[in-house]
Amino acid sequence: MRVFKDHPDAWLPSGEGVRRKIVCASKELMMVEFSFEKGGIGTPHSHPHVQSTCVASGSYEFTIDGETSTIHAGDGVVIPSNAVHSCVCIEAGNLIDSFTPVREDFLVAHGITLD
Repeated sequence: MRVFKDHPDAWLPSGEGVRRKIVCASKELMMVEFSFEKGGIGTPHSHPHVQSTCVASGSYEFTIDGETSTIHAGDGVVIPSNAVHSCVCIEAGNLIDSFTPVREDFLVAHGITLD
């Protein structure tokens, strides 16, 4: 069993008004928490990973492959592999994202290796 403990050093900048930390990860799946300030921007990007996002708190305007929707605490969304997506934070809060397969780039940036 591998336990990931929360601590202030776990957070890294992840864009304008955004920071992230890895909540937990295995070789098959990872969970990442993103904390957004009001007006924080998740810039448009895509990746080969399937992503599911749960809104823990706040409100966000999400755009996925050109379709925009406002989501709030308790809402969730699945982002398909290679879909161009972005968001703007309307009300400060946190998102919990799961990725499969794992985001190796995040692991490297956070200095985490999986056994």
